[in-house]
This record gives sequence, C-alpha cells and structure tokens, in this order.
Amino acid sequence: MKTIKNILVFSFVLFLYSCAATKNYNPQKKYSTQQLQEDYSLLRNILETKHPSLYWYTPRDSMGMYFEKYYSAIKDSMTEQQFGWKIIAPLTDKIHCGHTSFGRSKAYNNWVANKRQASFPLFLKCWNDTMVVTNNLNRKDSVLKRGTVITSINGLKNPELKQIMFGYMTEDGYADNVDYIRLSTNFPYYHRNIFGINKTYPVTYSDSTGTERRISIPVFDQSADSSRKKDSLVVKVAPRKKETRQKRLLDLRSLAVDTANNTAIVTINTFSSGNLRKFYRQTFRYIKKAGISNVVLDIRNNGGGRIRLSTLLTKYVSRTNFKVADTSYAVTRSLRPYSKYIKQSFINNLGLFFLTKKNKDGLYHFGHWERKLYKPKNKNHYAGNLYVLINGNTFSAAALFSNAIKGQPDVVFVGEESGGGWHGNNGILIPDIILPNTHLRVRLPLFRLVQYNHVPKNGRGIVPDIYIGTNYDALIKGVDYKMKVVMDMIKEKK
Repeated sequence: MKTIKNILVFSFVLFLYSCAATKNYNPQKKYSTQQLQEDYSLLRNILETKHPSLYWYTPRDSMGMYFEKYYSAIKDSMTEQQFGWKIIAPLTDKIHCGHTSFGRSKAYNNWVANKRQASFPLFLKCWNDTMVVTNNLNRKDSVLKRGTVITSINGLKNPELKQIMFGYMTEDGYADNVDYIRLSTNFPYYHRNIFGINKTYPVTYSDSTGTERRISIPVFDQSADSSRKKDSLVVKVAPRKKETRQKRLLDLRSLAVDTANNTAIVTINTFSSGNLRKFYRQTFRYIKKAGISNVVLDIRNNGGGRIRLSTLLTKYVSRTNFKVADTSYAVTRSLRPYSKYIKQSFINNLGLFFLTKKNKDGLYHFGHWERKLYKPKNKNHYAGNLYVLINGNTFSAAALFSNAIKGQPDVVFVGEESGGGWHGNNGILIPDIILPNTHLRVRLPLFRLVQYNHVPKNGRGIVPDIYIGTNYDALIKGVDYKMKVVMDMIKEKK
C-alpha cells in the first residue's frame, strides 16, 4: 500500500514538474555554443556506433565531411528552433534514411499546441516543378486564389526552391516523392521553419492568360485575423464517444462497395492500430461471400507500423509464399554507453539482446524475419483482380507489403512511386535520442531490413505498374483522379 502511495506521489510531482516546464518554456532561449556542440557531438557518436545504415547511401568519407561541416556551423548560441532546423535537419537529410528524422522537444510541443503563429500564407500542391495554390490563409486576397500557378517565391524559382526545401527532409535513399507530399500537405510550416518569417513575400504567378505577373503578399498573422477570432467563439458540441470511436476507426481503415462494378474499395491508412485483425477477417469474409471480383486497395496514406499486421494483410492477398526480409540486422546488441540518452532504452536493450544473434559477418541478425516463410491464407483468401494505389506516403511496413505482392498475377500497382525504399529500409525498433541540453529528439532505427527478393539498390521507392500523376483539373475540382482512373479501368475491363 505504501509503495502504491509513493508511486502516486511521484507521478503527481512529475506531472506538476512537466506543467511547470511547459508553462515556463521560452522559445527565444538561446543555448551556448558549448551546449550545442555537446549535443551535436553526442548525436554524432550515437549515430556512428548504433545506426545500422549510416553509410548505406552516403559514403563514410562524405558523411564525415557533413558531420564536420555542420559542427563548424555552430559558431554562436542558438535557440532550439535554430539548432534543429539549421543544423540537425540538414544533417539527418544526408543519411537518406526516412526513419532518421528530428523532432522538437516535448516542452516545445506542449508550448506550441493551439498557439497562433505568423506564417507564409499559401498552401501549395507541389509536383515536379509545379506549385499550385490550394488555399490562401489571407482570405481577402482576390488574386492568388485556388488554382493559381506559382512560379517563384522570394526570388527563388520553383526548381531551386524545391531543391533547397528537400534538403531539410529525410527519405529512404532517393525516393523523394514523399517530400512533394510533405510540401503539399503543409507548405507554410516548412517554409516558415526553413526560411523564417518575412513581413511580405514577393511572389510571381501565371494569370489566366498564362502571363507571368509579380505581387507582394503579406505574412499571415493569425492573431490579427479578426474572422478567426470570431470562429474561436463558436461553441462546439463534442460528439458522443461512440461516434468519435467510429469516425476514428473509419479514418484508419474502411470498406466501401461498388455493387454496379462488383468492386470493393479497401482503404488502410496505417498498420499500427484500428483493430486491423478483425477488420481483415470481416472484410475478406464479406468479399468472398459476396463474390466480389475486383478489389481496390488504397494504401496511399499508409506510413507503416507493425510488420506483423502488414504481413497478415499480405497473407490474405498473396498468390505465393513469401518472406519479410532477405536480411535483417543491427550493428550493436546494446545501446550502452548511451542508454540514458535514448528513450525506452531498457526495453530496446532487451529486444536487441533476446531477438538477435551474432553471425559470422559480425552483425546481430533478427533471424525470425529472415527465416520465417509465410503462406497465403486458405480461409477467405482473395485471388481476384487487385489494384493497389500507392504514392509517396506509402512507407515503411506499407512498402514491405507492396514489395511482397508486386509482380504477382492479377495484381496491378497504380499511382506514384512509394516513399518507402524498394530495396529496403531501417526500422523495427525506432527509439528517440533525447539530446541532454536542447532536448531535441532524433529517431534512431536499430535494424537494417533488406526486402525479400529485393530489387538492386538504386535508392528508389516502389514504382507503380501504371503511373498516374497529378491532374490539374481534377485537383481544382477536388476529384480523386487516381481513384477515378482505376474505377474507369475496372469498368472498361468489365
């Protein structure tokens, strides 16, 4: 009883400490050059000794050069924001590992929640060298409306602007299609963090006649937006718990049926949650019972998750036996002597110790994924026409699934190149490094996983059988063009 009381008291004190740390957080606080160098040197040591693929796409001498370059760039004190985006972000980009990314401190994330920040005002859909306005936060702007083609910002033409911004984002190898989606999802966020805030932004655009024109647009300041203030006064009625849970599950995975075309549309946006085992079982039981001959599997927003849930889906649709990996290994069997800087190091150390075995190559192999041969399911297995929609957000475990079934009979991949590496990626266990001074976080994948029957190492994502890029007219009308093309293919085949 005394032990329970002590735990409750400790938890309460920890809660109060956390609240106080968040309340007192100052984003303008600067860390000394020495503090920043200490954090940076610690990060370098951890990456060089524990990361399984630090030199997979960047040679050792080149990576060493980058380490020295960004260390030399720490010439003065910096805020957490400056250190993260000027030093850590471009450094992690050079590793070309989509699972090695940096995040802000917990105190910052708590502080910034629901806060209004000044921002570049345009949301842009980006593909190739094209940028099109999808939303303008400056509501009174009658010029840069949805559909306007932007050709430069702050004097930077689109190709140069894109190249600079891509240098702050991580990806598997050279599969940068995911970076287009990141920019398209939240261009103001990346622009603010990479270039900072200006009072005005010179922008060039193409008018309705195709003539390039120039305009200066003001920064969007939410605190000065009176219409937003009015919106904040609206009282929102919270939905019932049941409705909230149902909506959350539908956001994670869903089934829709087009009876006219005998087609099921299965959307799976994650392999991490959503009661997927039950969903798979019910979905494929229904598909079999209804005699559905076409399935569209949409994993365009699936960033991965648990390999076992990815593998289970593979068993429902694969026509052949398969494995997860040709090789799966870590370069270390312990996070020591850096355990205290790595979140959940105790659990990860247990995993490394009990799940791996040292092979003759000197590496610690996770043999289960290399040896285990999976067979397609007998019950409710689907062997009909399968159309898999992918794009840059198809990542990690979703890329493992895609690699396993690509090229099989009656399986067609449609859309854009995946963000997850086709040859392989890093992951399985991915704890956070917490830098002791700035408290910035850097994700540390502990295993390199080379895919089963992998393609030669070319640094690309999984390439669709039928490429479908962005369609301008469909974008403006809000039409899911890729889904439309697939449904038209099914209708024609019928």
